[in-house]
Amino acid sequence: MNASDVMIRAVATVRPDTPIAEVAKLIMLNDVSALPVVDDEGGLVGIISEADLLRREEIGTEMHRPWWLEAMTPATMLAAEFAKSHGMRVDDLMSSEVITATEDTPLTENAAILERNRIKRIPIMRGSELVGIVSQANLVQALASSDMATQDGLDESRIIKQEILSRLEQQTWTDFGSRNIIVIDGSVHLWGLVGSEEERKALTALVQGVPGVTGVVDEMIPAY
Repeated sequence: MNASDVMIRAVATVRPDTPIAEVAKLIMLNDVSALPVVDDEGGLVGIISEADLLRREEIGTEMHRPWWLEAMTPATMLAAEFAKSHGMRVDDLMSSEVITATEDTPLTENAAILERNRIKRIPIMRGSELVGIVSQANLVQALASSDMATQDGLDESRIIKQEILSRLEQQTWTDFGSRNIIVIDGSVHLWGLVGSEEERKALTALVQGVPGVTGVVDEMIPAY
């Protein structure tokens, strides 16, 4: 399996000048641990995570040291910490060095990248275009859904998944195309929040109507 088989495709992003208060709201509303930062042309320029928001003056969690320890701390470190706790825009806090992968990066390599760099998510690129994101949770979901499918099965599963996504894009009553959908040998696993029981039933019916689907595993979480 590759990144394209498990990645979240509709990725919430922010701009370098996005206010920090808006970042916090977007992280909560989208149930994510980080947001890619893109410029006016949509190019990836950084990433901002929950960890970047931990030390904030507004909630009294900014870094405090004894005077003697602060006197020994390099000025560059003190300045960086001040920006983290007092900065008002994304570009005051974001990490500009972003580790990425491509759609055809194998999941084994994605797992190695996450582990080696001690990060929780990897933006997925198609050239200079951001097309998705793979997180630790996505790999766990893939493991929970997998039954050692054959390569032929994976090829068929990708066709099925693309058809599901295509049909979802035509629907105005749901944004579930932004959630995670994993297809293994015709069995479709639906992960993520749904807003109503009616939406849950409609999603199941939509997926069941796709040629090649042999079953639907409901992993959806109600938000109602």
